[in-house]
Amino acid sequence: MAHHTFVPKIYHTTIGSHDPVLHIADGDKVSTTTVDTRGEDHTGKQVTIGGNPQTGPFYIDGADPGDTLVVRIDRLMPNRGVGFTKSKIAPNVLDFGYLPEFHQELSQIDWEIDLCKWSATPIGFDNPLKDLKLPLRPMIGCFGVAPPRGQAISSATSSTHGGNMDYRGFVEGVTVYFPVFAPGALFHIGDGHAAQGDGEIVGTGIEISLDVTLTFRLIKNKTILWPRAENDAYIMTFGNARPLDQCVQHATTEMVRWLKEDFRLEERTVHVLMGQAVEYDIGNMYDPSYTMVCKMSKTLLETMGAK
Repeated sequence: MAHHTFVPKIYHTTIGSHDPVLHIADGDKVSTTTVDTRGEDHTGKQVTIGGNPQTGPFYIDGADPGDTLVVRIDRLMPNRGVGFTKSKIAPNVLDFGYLPEFHQELSQIDWEIDLCKWSATPIGFDNPLKDLKLPLRPMIGCFGVAPPRGQAISSATSSTHGGNMDYRGFVEGVTVYFPVFAPGALFHIGDGHAAQGDGEIVGTGIEISLDVTLTFRLIKNKTILWPRAENDAYIMTFGNARPLDQCVQHATTEMVRWLKEDFRLEERTVHVLMGQAVEYDIGNMYDPSYTMVCKMSKTLLETMGAK
């Protein structure tokens, strides 16, 4: 099991069957970097075009369609001191017809964030957030594998392959499961955030470049239909679509499958259990596809003897 250090030279604003930048084996680690959504690196220099540029893809030797790729997030750390965010809540998150009271021109300007203390750009107006401190909570906004049928899908959106899910739970220590659709899986990663509220409702988190370390494993002949994840407290399934009810349907159905197939629970038991104990989080609510996260407590499952 090797530990690779990879320095990216090219980036992609689609997730697809691009030429692999690195071949790795089952069990290998990769340490690399991501640029921010504008294509700016650890120095703040723009090194590629914007639009959630992705590092990769990494080719996992032996991965075939129908397998499951397992990615553990071992380390996420901002590698520069200043990020940025937008300042206007998306219209689809507000009541129809509601108009913000501040000027449209000002709302389109980025706010620079020093990761602890807010400072507005441009200067010259009162900034009541100037002394606000937010906890650093690095997360990945966009990652995934090559989609089925040779597609290349914009890194602005998401689907069965993962993509721009913007779930604030994608932090260090989380293990994520992706369905494999193409030989080698072709894993991409980008769009790091130093912090973000649920839903990424202004269209950005605190956008930042990251140092990243990941461990890759492969489960042969294990087919899942949507991304899954787990942390110390929960197992989670992800639905990416629009409208929102379709996200709920995908995420909920994938959880039913997981509990039946891997936890060996009878389907009626699953329905009753989820009816009283399921939890939901919201991922991306800004971009073309929304993300819904369906969660079940590991402690609860363990008390039932389901492991």
